[in-house]
Amino acid sequence: MTFTAIDFETATGYHPCSVGIVTVENGIIVDEFVTLIKPHNNEYNPYTIRVHGIHPSDTINARTFLEVFPEIKKRLQNRVVVAHNESFDRNVLSKTMAFYGLNYEDLNIGFRWECTVKIYKSIGLKPATLSECCRVMQIELNHHEALSDARACAQLYLLR
Repeated sequence: MTFTAIDFETATGYHPCSVGIVTVENGIIVDEFVTLIKPHNNEYNPYTIRVHGIHPSDTINARTFLEVFPEIKKRLQNRVVVAHNESFDRNVLSKTMAFYGLNYEDLNIGFRWECTVKIYKSIGLKPATLSECCRVMQIELNHHEALSDARACAQLYLLR
């Protein structure tokens, strides 16, 4: 069981304001990475602030996506990538990379990631939200905190 779990929190649309990444080697978490990211123009949608509690004042001095990308790349490149509702996180990554002129295909991670929503729906858990999956599987979760969400996703994938 070797893979990387990822979770983005966004400021507006696909513009990330935080990323959490958990690296699993042979079924054991061996690395965790989390950082705030200054979104484009440091702009936020009020709804996203209510969801995750990250404000423009939190990211005004944070690194940009381009500055954080080398850390993301070294953790994702050539890996199996897992996310809860993978289409959301995959789109955040691919669209943000395109916005900054980076080539998604260089990561060699494919256009379909492993998805814990789909896995847990397929075994009958409804709703298969991250919070509900964690409640049922007794996994600690500080929901909408990127590292906690990525760690929970990794644990859910290990337990599938």
